[in-house]
Amino acid sequence: MAIRRAPLSITLSLPLLFFACGAPPPAAKAPSAIRLVTLFSPERIEHRAPTPAIPARTELRFAGTAAAKFEAGPGVVELGLKDGRLSGRTTTTQPVLRLVLPATAEPGDFVHALELRMRVSAGQNLALNLRPSAAAGEDVLAQPVLLWPIGGPVVPGAEFRTYTLEPQFPIASAGVREVLLSPCDVAGASFEIESVRVVFAKERLASVASGPGWHGLSEIYRETLVARAPETLRFPVVVPPAARLDLALGMIEDDALRFRISVRAGAEEKLLAERTLTQPQRWEPLRIDLTGYAGQSIELALALESERPGAIGFWGAPVVRSAAPRGPVQGVIVILADTLRRDHLSAYGHARETTPTLARMASEGTLFRDAISQATWTKVSVPSLMLSLYPTSHGIRSFADRLPDDASTLAEAFRDAGFATLALSSNFFVGKLTHLEQGFEELHEAASLESSVSTSGESSKTAREQVDRLLPWLDAQRGAAFFAYLHVTDPHSPYRPMRPYDTRFVSAEDGARHERENAVLRKHIAHPLMKAFGMPIASELAAAKIDAKAYLDVDRAWYDASIRAMDAELARVFERLRELGLAENTLVVFTSDHGEEFLEHGASFHGRSVYGEVTRIPLLVWGAGVPAGRTVEETVQSIDVMPTLLELASVTTTAPMQGQSLAPLLAEATTAGTPAWTPRPAISEHRLDLGGPPWVDREGTAINDSEWKLIENSSPSASVPPFELYDARRDPLDQHDIAAQHPDEVTRLRAALAAWRVEAAKLRLKTSATAEPSLSSDEIERLKSLGYVQ
Repeated sequence: MAIRRAPLSITLSLPLLFFACGAPPPAAKAPSAIRLVTLFSPERIEHRAPTPAIPARTELRFAGTAAAKFEAGPGVVELGLKDGRLSGRTTTTQPVLRLVLPATAEPGDFVHALELRMRVSAGQNLALNLRPSAAAGEDVLAQPVLLWPIGGPVVPGAEFRTYTLEPQFPIASAGVREVLLSPCDVAGASFEIESVRVVFAKERLASVASGPGWHGLSEIYRETLVARAPETLRFPVVVPPAARLDLALGMIEDDALRFRISVRAGAEEKLLAERTLTQPQRWEPLRIDLTGYAGQSIELALALESERPGAIGFWGAPVVRSAAPRGPVQGVIVILADTLRRDHLSAYGHARETTPTLARMASEGTLFRDAISQATWTKVSVPSLMLSLYPTSHGIRSFADRLPDDASTLAEAFRDAGFATLALSSNFFVGKLTHLEQGFEELHEAASLESSVSTSGESSKTAREQVDRLLPWLDAQRGAAFFAYLHVTDPHSPYRPMRPYDTRFVSAEDGARHERENAVLRKHIAHPLMKAFGMPIASELAAAKIDAKAYLDVDRAWYDASIRAMDAELARVFERLRELGLAENTLVVFTSDHGEEFLEHGASFHGRSVYGEVTRIPLLVWGAGVPAGRTVEETVQSIDVMPTLLELASVTTTAPMQGQSLAPLLAEATTAGTPAWTPRPAISEHRLDLGGPPWVDREGTAINDSEWKLIENSSPSASVPPFELYDARRDPLDQHDIAAQHPDEVTRLRAALAAWRVEAAKLRLKTSATAEPSLSSDEIERLKSLGYVQ
């Protein structure tokens, strides 16, 4: 069954078109989840542990340290010590200087954060890279810096500020002896640095007080109650029906540590579970049945025992959770395939059978034929999905940008409604780096995977490992409400899939030839990051004298085979839902963050434009109450996913959302009082920013009203027109610019885009320094430096 609406006539009543609100609140009922993290207060601690000794600091100060070693690199001049500070001036947009740190870190430790005390006269962002000592004769500053794993915004001015920055990847202490620092991102700025301090994990944990936190073991993070032996944490709880206590236990040091969980009902205290852990950096899940205490007021006691007083134990995400029936929607799963363009799915008509599982999902659910992503690289597009906000409004643009604490995510809405929440991330943009962990009880960072996307040529094929993690978690949620976000990267480069799919659409001989050509091609790729990925532009293929068609045929075939391999892993998810009896009351959404270019506009990769090959994404909805075999032709957006899932699951939020629920398009019929679907244009944005895909020479914003697509280029030139217009239905990959033939459409869409910008800017995320009145002035300055406080 296909749904086709009348062509969209854009009006300028944009507040009605662009800003939707949550569903009406349901009647009040008993909580289905009681999180001990939120019940904590200091008086709940018994037998407080002694204060631990703090390890020596690793800090470079310039006051009174004439022996400090530093060196100016490209873009830095006049570098020297003055008034106890290291000062200099920038001459480029990516200046670099080298600092040598004192060697005080213990072996086997990891970097937690870097603190930089400095001031700068101009600029928006700073960036750092930690590295081991230079080898004899090695010219560190002559080497290009491909990635800046630590960075954040700077606040220009005359005041010194403390910037606290966390790395995006695990960095072992053995590899930390030097700092490559880019103090700002503009030429002509002056800077002064008072100190540089590396905070290692052991030092940080020694200063962590017992109580709530967000802690990771082997890059798997949980909401956590921290305690030190011999402390006991006590919590009064009224036990809901069909209840259990879900949690995970963890430790970070080599001591044997005993975890004891007891319950006091009346005068009697009973031991419920006892676990001794001897392996650090590993979570051990635990579930305790509380059904015998349903309706009773009890006290739960979480106690630690160790031969070494002060040994740290983690009580990971302890929740008293009810497994009582919730309603028609018990579970929600969002599956996002990174870098997946819609026209390579057989479910959307692709010639190769790439997605038999997703084709079945479409036959049993609803397929949206015209879904548009709001951005074309993961860092920017996933926040739009998770917040139902356009990039202009959520503010994530650059590599080091992070969402503010008061951003309201899809996961937070489900967590607040009592759902167990899990994020399985295969891309380091989707997690702590962007502050997208908000609302998740449990987050598996990309660095926790054996295979993850990197610039060193490692495999991007993560679906098998991530599904291996998802399935036992689903088993454990049986009977309880749950929300899972599964982010897989199989379609991402490098395209070559795992066996046996590597020869599914390509012969072994053609594959070997392609890899030989890629080795030659890398010598001709100009940009260092694209050279590392092996992603050429058309002129570089020509310079390498490589047949572009034959080369791209293999790339596309491997891309398709990687999709096919991913599809096979996703079949396991649907099988398990049926096996667990969850297929009828679980909602599953399958989508992507953006597509991929194969020289349609002269380049490879993504994030460089807003053309159709990178903005047109798949969207399928399957499960509880979703019509089977329905096809929707309406133009919809990534920002529509959040309000849709919240409405279908009867979950409320006060968060501002710019998407609108797709429920009317999923309904068999519109009943009285049900909001109707309002057709409106889709917006895709691309910006030039430090740390983003670096080989782009223009910014662009696209508006697509399902009939026409207008691209506005903010920096037109002789080769880049100010506006491009495409037939959205007949030219989905934007190959034929017809702006000159349709000036009236250009004018109409320009006006709609200008009106959208005004409205989108009104919802730009901000926080207030008064929101946390207990913060010290130094802590507020740190929040300002990270962009949390304006």
